[in-house]
Parts: sequence; structure tokens; C-alpha cells
Amino acid sequence: MSSLQTITPVTHDLGQFQVRRVLPARERTMVGPFIFVDQFGPAQLDIGTAMDVRPHPHINLATVTWLFDGEHGGAIEHRDSLGTFSEIRPGQVNLMTAGSGIVHSERSPQAERKAGPKLYGMQTWLALPDGKEEIDPAFEAVKDLPLIEDQCVSARVIMGELWGTRAPTTCYADTIYAEILLASSGVLPIEDEADERAVMLVGGDASLDGHKLPLYSLVVLKPGTEMALTSQRGGRVMLLGGEAFSSTRHVWWNFVSSSRERINQAKRDWREGRFPNVPGDEEEFIPLPEVPKTVSFL
Repeated sequence: MSSLQTITPVTHDLGQFQVRRVLPARERTMVGPFIFVDQFGPAQLDIGTAMDVRPHPHINLATVTWLFDGEHGGAIEHRDSLGTFSEIRPGQVNLMTAGSGIVHSERSPQAERKAGPKLYGMQTWLALPDGKEEIDPAFEAVKDLPLIEDQCVSARVIMGELWGTRAPTTCYADTIYAEILLASSGVLPIEDEADERAVMLVGGDASLDGHKLPLYSLVVLKPGTEMALTSQRGGRVMLLGGEAFSSTRHVWWNFVSSSRERINQAKRDWREGRFPNVPGDEEEFIPLPEVPKTVSFL
């Protein structure tokens, strides 16, 4: 796969589960509108413990949360400063548009804390395109996502269009995001329409044009080339990408913007308490880091 770019994840051990980050990376910042890609789990936390990501802010991006089903499928409770409460479950995509500014928290449901929460999924951020970075904040949870099925393979279209089938999820730029399940001996062509595309093996085994995919690495496909995914024993692969951005995006902590000054303003606003509160989760928050750092999980 010398003609393809392979990005090895940076693994963050959060105690009872791991988060693997492939974007942003030193060698590449974006694939289409995707500027942040985390994979977490599979894991089961101890009884009485939980994932608790306290309220924190975002600007000029949209977050996409997707959970996998199966043995390690669990749930996450989302709250935000719009007053949204949503329990994210496998098969449902949560799209939170930060736009001009939003605050949210992500926590394990109370019922799962008693049994030991399960975590297995993806957290991605989409940079908003020029002219849409400061749109009004919004939230949507979409459950009725199209499933494309063929012998030994299925694909759930989370965002955008795949093989003529479009998901109802809002897209601010041309986007493709799908979860592909390959059964034993499954074969699936990857279309070449998108400007930029990448795949990530998140379970089982899979190969791309005969080259074995490393688990949890992001493999960026060559533009304009149709390729085929195959699996010997069955695998789960994420496909992501979309239109290439012509303007630069900057990332600092949880902020993404084409303007460094806009990020600096967001820093001041969070430090001085000018972002709105999260109804139902107002007692805690994540303080602004004193020095620049990488973005945080969720």
C-alpha cells in the first residue's frame, strides 16, 4: 500500500478504556471535512463507574457520535446548551452543530452505571465550510438511516450518499460517512466520487485491494481510484471523507476555525463565562487549559 497514506493512531489510555486518535495528525489534518477522528473501546467499565465528560465548549464545527452494536454496544447521554437531552444508542447518529458556539456534556446513563457501562464507537468532528462556520447551533438525532445489503456485506449510510443511497442526516459540505460490515468472504467496491476518502478497520479483518488493513489505523485512499474491500473472517470498517477544503482550519483544544483570532475569542469567552450553560448539567465544567494542548475526547 505504498501509494496510500496510513496514519497510525495515537492511543490515549483513560483507565478503563482506550481512545485512538488518527486525526488531526502531524502528517495530515483533514480527510474531506473530517478534522478529528477518535475510535474508542470496545470496553466494559467496572460496576459503579462511568464515562463522565463534563460540559465543554465548541465553535465552528459539527460533532458526529456513532456507537457500534453487538456485545459491547452501550449508550451515552448527551446534553447541550440548547436544552437538548438525547440518549445515543447504536444505529442512531447524533449530529451536534456548534456553529457560533455550543456547550455539551457526555455521560454514561444511570442504568448502565449499575451494570458497568459499555463503550464502543466513533467520535468525529466535521469542520464547517467557509461561509457556514458561524451558523446557529443545532442538534439532530437520526435513527432511520439507510442500510445497503448484498451477499456477505452491508453498509449503513450515516451521512451523505453511497451507491445512490442518501442518508437524511444534515451535511454542510459534501460528506460520506458509513459503517461497513463484511461477512466471511465479503467483497465491497469503494466508489471514487469523493475528493478525499479513507477507511478504518475497527474490528475483525479486512483488506484493501489485497493489502491487509492495520486495526484502528486510518488508510487514506488515492483520489480518483476505485478500490475493493474484502474480508476473510468478517470485519467492521468505517468509510469517511468528502470534499477537500481549499482554506486552512486551525485546531486548539475543542475549538476549530479558519481564524486564529476567532479561536482566541472563544478561549476568552470560555475563561470568562460567556458561553451558555447546559440545562441539567450546570454544576461542573472543564476549565480552559492554560497552555495549548490536543483536543479532548468527546
